[in-house]
Amino acid sequence: MFTLSNEQLIDIFKRRVSTRAYDPTKTIPADTFRTILECGRLSPSSVGSEPWQFLVIQNKELRAKLKPVAWGMTTQIDDCSHLVCIVAKKNARYDTDFFQDVMDRRGLQGEQRMAAMAKYKSFQEDDADILASERSVFDWASKQTYIALGNMLTGAAALGVDSCPIEGFDYQKVNQILADAGVIDAAEWGVSVMATFGYRAKEIKPKSRKDFEQVVQFIE
Repeated sequence: MFTLSNEQLIDIFKRRVSTRAYDPTKTIPADTFRTILECGRLSPSSVGSEPWQFLVIQNKELRAKLKPVAWGMTTQIDDCSHLVCIVAKKNARYDTDFFQDVMDRRGLQGEQRMAAMAKYKSFQEDDADILASERSVFDWASKQTYIALGNMLTGAAALGVDSCPIEGFDYQKVNQILADAGVIDAAEWGVSVMATFGYRAKEIKPKSRKDFEQVVQFIE
């Protein structure tokens, strides 16, 4: 198995910085970008729910509609090679068809399936307490999308591709734009986060982070 050294891995994380100016003449090769998307698809999620979809928005007209309501990427949306909008499942409750599909994918049948259903019910009702409102269920699903986002950003950096995670936009208006374009069923899916990918137009100064000792505590 191929493995990176500790130093090589940390170098990848150091190189990954939020890129706000892309070279518009450079496009990510299709096979490279598919690999980045696979980093998201293969990501872990709570109880194997995978409550996400990755919308790769390359349509220029749709990007133009998003630009006025996405202040966090006005300097990127025209020049980035790829724009990804990650949407989260709105009703990812244990007692929905969505979760029946989760159990189908895991190959659970009979008593195993009944036990899993009881466990998911207990988890959502009691342990995580996320069934209080539709918003709390959606927020739980959105948390899972950030695992996929992080893996996509790091995977891109490992392949020499730059990126920037985006939360700076009007969520209601973006949802409406995507729904009007027929891209999402707004009753089933809602935007969680977006990200741009491409190749930086200029060098970016190293990012600042708290020291290791400020954020890590060993409990022994």
